[in-house]
Amino acid sequence: MALPPEKVTELKQIIHSQLAQMNVDAHIRSVMDEIMTNEAERMELSESDMIEKLRNRGVVDEIMNQLHFSGGAQAAKPATRILDVDDQVTHGAVKKANIDPSRRYLYLQIRGGKAFTDQLSDEDSGQAPSASFILHVHFRGQRFKSRPVPCACEPSFEEGFLLELHKEGAGEAGKMADVGSMLSICDPVHIVLNRTTALGEITLVSSHFFEWRPLLASKNGHLNVSIELKGTGPESKVPVGILEAELELFPRATKHVEENVVRTQIDLERGKQAEQDRRFLEYAKHWWREYLDIKPAHQDRLIKIFALDENSNYRPVCSFITPLRAGRLLDTPRQAMRFVSLVRYEKQQTLGGGDKLEQWSTLHAFLSRNKGDCEDHATLLCSLLLGFGLDAYVCFGTKAKGAVHAWVMTISTDGLVTFWESLNGHRFIHEPIDPMAPPMAKKERAKHPYKTVGCVFNHRAFYANNQTNDRVEECRFDLQNGSLWKSMANEVLMSVCGPGASPLWPSPPPLCASMLDTTLASNDLEIHLRRLVAQHRQDQGLTTPWDDQLSYILTPALAAYETERVTGVTAGNEEFQDAVRQAVPEGQTFKGYPIQFTHRNARKAFLTCLKAPVCEEIINCRGDQVRLALRVRVFPYPESACATWVMFACKYKSVL
Repeated sequence: MALPPEKVTELKQIIHSQLAQMNVDAHIRSVMDEIMTNEAERMELSESDMIEKLRNRGVVDEIMNQLHFSGGAQAAKPATRILDVDDQVTHGAVKKANIDPSRRYLYLQIRGGKAFTDQLSDEDSGQAPSASFILHVHFRGQRFKSRPVPCACEPSFEEGFLLELHKEGAGEAGKMADVGSMLSICDPVHIVLNRTTALGEITLVSSHFFEWRPLLASKNGHLNVSIELKGTGPESKVPVGILEAELELFPRATKHVEENVVRTQIDLERGKQAEQDRRFLEYAKHWWREYLDIKPAHQDRLIKIFALDENSNYRPVCSFITPLRAGRLLDTPRQAMRFVSLVRYEKQQTLGGGDKLEQWSTLHAFLSRNKGDCEDHATLLCSLLLGFGLDAYVCFGTKAKGAVHAWVMTISTDGLVTFWESLNGHRFIHEPIDPMAPPMAKKERAKHPYKTVGCVFNHRAFYANNQTNDRVEECRFDLQNGSLWKSMANEVLMSVCGPGASPLWPSPPPLCASMLDTTLASNDLEIHLRRLVAQHRQDQGLTTPWDDQLSYILTPALAAYETERVTGVTAGNEEFQDAVRQAVPEGQTFKGYPIQFTHRNARKAFLTCLKAPVCEEIINCRGDQVRLALRVRVFPYPESACATWVMFACKYKSVL
């Protein structure tokens, strides 16, 4: 395989630099002077003769050996890397990082892994690995993602992450962090390890908060560490593997601190955090007793004060929410809701089945995994709405069928209450009813699926429902009314949930732009679906005549459907309807069926379409002058979320 021109130029520069360091020019000149002195009078040497003379004297072999070029013996074959073939992404050229000499950086190198035996399965034992590991790293608003490596007992991680250290004070962000300021940075490096199968299923293997500050006690500026990763949920105390890592500071600090100073600083921070947690727990107990004294029946309401994260740590629910600004990746709150609804929903189950497993994910783990439970969706949407400046809260209660559920609520300045369902992107205006009023007609009842609400909360407030009836349709959401809602003290909440209150839930990670090449992804999925349709019809003894023009004019309809999902406003489709009338002659019938997915798996999408009676009728269409049409349009959103719209259509001559 030929190298690209820029790689050839780079390789030439590396070789030239190495030869200059070896002083090869002087060595060659001395040898050539000797050759010319002895033989120039007898024969005229050509360039090839000179090279041959140098080769015979061992000069060429010596240079090659010093350059470490491998000869005939083949070195041990390194572990192969899994190419991201299914994900059509735009990969730019790998560039060297430019280090600002006025800034200080922490360089984290992952040198490999070992003891990941429990993550292997029978399907991973073949020659072609079917599952891969991917590391996600977050540190002080910086996110990185490793290349996928095959699942193995000793996975071949070879990654380097350049993490910038900086001061947080006003006017200090542009200064280089000294040893004292670095010692006060309590943010850990959050390392998330995911396992991805050949079918694209992602499993959260480990979520680890790594303490990096022992590096400050290293005299040579290097530190080799073994990072023990543990499982998640019920397996949070069980080791899953070890990462071999090396830490280094750029530029190297002129002085170091003693190891006992670093350890004392870390212990003081942990002691302060433990004391804050203890005080909040005592306050929460006292607050709960007061709430029960109001009405003993309150004990049956869903008041969620604490929740377990993926590492089985009890955290105040308010700590899972923080205002999150999406930069230029999301333009409106409704677009943020659309993005969150496209993140896949997965209900956590206990080992062996049974009731739902309680596990709220940290924001970085949720985004890295690209799927989670309803609480994860609700906290992410609430954080984004807060970032847009809305007065947003997470509501915790039950749905119409009694299942525990979480959704989002916003309250406008004029008191209008709006419910946001983070799983499907629906919005509902709340209009409380009078329980003493006559029974309402069925069409006048609330359209939202929520039954009861026990509490509402965000990053700085917590309110428990203190009303006589906790049914959502009868509740009034005047949160400042103490007779309707019992609140927690704001200063107590901020002591454990405020910015910098705990190193275990640091600043939220930023959203990453989608790297998906939507044109390539849309074309690829459309080609695969056409093949599946053709094969399906061939099995029934039918041909598959495609109408490319009819397929193309389906595009505006797909764009209109996505616009409607984002804005809630039905886009005009007069042009699309007119184009269909132009493409379908008089006497022929047109049928179309649009459907939306949150994935790009062609076979999975095709099987889903066959379950819809209208779509199955289109795919299996028989008759005179049958023409089939198919159009796929992938709409990208931040992270790995995407809306995949597929529309099947057909036209045929009606037979009376």
